[in-house]
Amino acid sequence: MCNLTEKYNVPGPRYTSYPTVPYWDLNSFSGSRWKTSVKQSFKESKEQGISLYIHLPFCEQMCTFCGCHKRITKRHEVELPYINAVLKEWNLYCNLLGSRPKIKELHLGGGTPTFFSPENLTRLVEGILSLATVHPKAEFSFEGHPNNTTEAHLKALFNVGFRRVCFGVQDYNNSVQVAINRLQPFEKVKQVTEIARQMGYTSVGHDLIYGLPFQTLEDVKNTIVRTNDLSPDRIAFYSYAHVPWRKGNGQRGYREADLPTPEQKQEQYEIGRQWLSGMGYKHIGMDHFALGTDALYEATKSRRLHRNFMGYTPSKTQLMIGLGVSSISDSWHGFSQNVKSIEEYQHLVANDIIPFYRGHLLSEEDEILRSHILNLMCRFETTWKTSETQKINFHEITSALAEFEADGLVIIGQNSVFITEKGRPFLRNIAMAFDLRLQRKKPETRLFSMTV
Repeated sequence: MCNLTEKYNVPGPRYTSYPTVPYWDLNSFSGSRWKTSVKQSFKESKEQGISLYIHLPFCEQMCTFCGCHKRITKRHEVELPYINAVLKEWNLYCNLLGSRPKIKELHLGGGTPTFFSPENLTRLVEGILSLATVHPKAEFSFEGHPNNTTEAHLKALFNVGFRRVCFGVQDYNNSVQVAINRLQPFEKVKQVTEIARQMGYTSVGHDLIYGLPFQTLEDVKNTIVRTNDLSPDRIAFYSYAHVPWRKGNGQRGYREADLPTPEQKQEQYEIGRQWLSGMGYKHIGMDHFALGTDALYEATKSRRLHRNFMGYTPSKTQLMIGLGVSSISDSWHGFSQNVKSIEEYQHLVANDIIPFYRGHLLSEEDEILRSHILNLMCRFETTWKTSETQKINFHEITSALAEFEADGLVIIGQNSVFITEKGRPFLRNIAMAFDLRLQRKKPETRLFSMTV
């Protein structure tokens, strides 16, 4: 495995979308075409319901491992103007849709959603729901910081329909927590986990990260053992993405030499995966684990598992609308991303302008390749129809995978690719063979984190 780690440890996308953002065709995108795409998607999938992602960007302090778009502040007077802007943007989209949307998924991400007061979070969600109906099988979820998620936060969101919460744990070792500026004791995580359960949350998840600065194999083992003591329903076991060139993160606060080597990082992943599986967690997709009772595992068994900009989700909706700064929307026929400046965002919506600034409209080739990359990410296999071979050169793709097959990572059939157990750690690399935009134009500068 070490030789394979060295061989395949290259920069690569995580494929929350295809095409990936750096390969969006900005020249063919326009506001009018995006709006048409949204209306078309809504019409095609009206009864299915839509997904809604709301980005809440504020944090009181910088966590240096984080590559998300955020603003660090302790001034809580920023809450209400921002919420009002999000509600105005939602109103603009509802006017565009032309009829009352049905919400299947609602997720609050950040930033730190629990930076906002319980009262303001209630105001936000009630404002969203006032213009929509709720799907009978809707799933409402939010990201909670263990240090500032209070019982009042949990109660307020429970009262407006939330039943899933995910707490960012990362690692329990003190030296690692100091390096990533995320000091939170096990007792605090235990407290909020138990309060959520007692209150009636049906899915409590924990996010863990391997490959962090100063993190050792023993740290990963210890974190997994302590996590198992709390038995979260769902665990995201993420690979740390070291992207210090991106604006707005704190990853320049430590050296690359402070990180585990690729071989050490791969060992952390393998041990973590083995231990989680031994504790009864089912491996799902690229980096998620769930108990057999969790909806994510049920979706895996029934082949309904989906992946989008919110990560892995139990069901697919054709239309996903992103609200708030930097949020990305997905109409299935295209993508758009909102502006990243809070001031610009609030100014645009105040002037009745949906605040996107770039996007991509999918070609027929894009849509076909997207479906196969999604299959790999969610099912570890994909099969193409004979009719698709007239539009896509699958021989080019399977030729690119020949070396993976020689290494025992994939099995190539006549019209199919299956990822072996040995190949799962290299899922991103395998998906790259289907990324024809990437194959045709290799980036001149480094855009992505390393695949290991």
